[in-house]
Amino acid sequence: MKTKRFLCLLLLLWLGGTALMAQEKTTYPFAERDSTLYLDVYRPTAPRADKASVLTVFGGGFFSGTRDDKLQRKTAELLVERGYTVISIDYRLGLKDKAKVEEYSKLTKLDKLFQYAIDIATEDCAAAVAWVCAHAEELDIDPAKMVLEGCSAGAITVLQLDYCRVNALSQASVLPEGWKPAAVVPYSGGVMCRKKDLKYNTAPAPTLLMHGTKDKIVTYNSFGIPGHPKLFGANQVSKAMRRQDIPHWIVRFEGIGHEVASWLPGSVDFFCGFVEQALAGRVTTLDATMTDSKLQPTEWTDMTVMELYKK
Repeated sequence: MKTKRFLCLLLLLWLGGTALMAQEKTTYPFAERDSTLYLDVYRPTAPRADKASVLTVFGGGFFSGTRDDKLQRKTAELLVERGYTVISIDYRLGLKDKAKVEEYSKLTKLDKLFQYAIDIATEDCAAAVAWVCAHAEELDIDPAKMVLEGCSAGAITVLQLDYCRVNALSQASVLPEGWKPAAVVPYSGGVMCRKKDLKYNTAPAPTLLMHGTKDKIVTYNSFGIPGHPKLFGANQVSKAMRRQDIPHWIVRFEGIGHEVASWLPGSVDFFCGFVEQALAGRVTTLDATMTDSKLQPTEWTDMTVMELYKK
């Protein structure tokens, strides 16, 4: 009996060690701004043969959130279990300065503040990608198989980065020449555009758009006033892609608001299924409406972006 218990204890210790190894994290500085920006690299114990990775960007309305918050850690845990190297990054929070937010509180100026916050987050995301590509051998990843994923503000950031990349905008200028993400997966994201209509000069990466139809924080449709930059949500991004015959997936959640932003833990198999299709070059256009018992209306369903910033 003692021998059996001892063997069980050894097994538990081994399993615990395996779990800890799967969550092994190394932190690196990747850019100097007003302060140093860091990224966390989570390495799997059983890496994929193709050395695919996921660069993930946290949410928080461009005024809160961290690269190692609860959702980011859970995202890393789930994806390293499936063999992906996961990179979770810092970026500057352009709406963290309450005095500046107050200064720009009038609607005619608010778009400029959002544009500023999105621009600097996009620049920092591009810097992180460039750093990862430069250290790909050390990290044991293939830069051509890097997936960009983000939630809420992070979802805007990854969508914006690919938009800037294909339109040769300055926010993406530090990306390695010719680099393209293997896929872009935004949970409740959008694209900020200074023009009347959203247009891609060349085809973006395979994109999976997921959004609640009642989302008023990161709008499902579009947000802005005439003559000013506008945030195009998933519904409008999908329309723009359809106009240009760009293959993509869009999953709509009827009657759900911003809750979709934190859905990755509940959709990891779906996420990985799309990524497999993207890595194999088999993404065609899919437009689906989905329900999930884990996604129920909450206080976030009817909350507007202005109410968020007053909280």
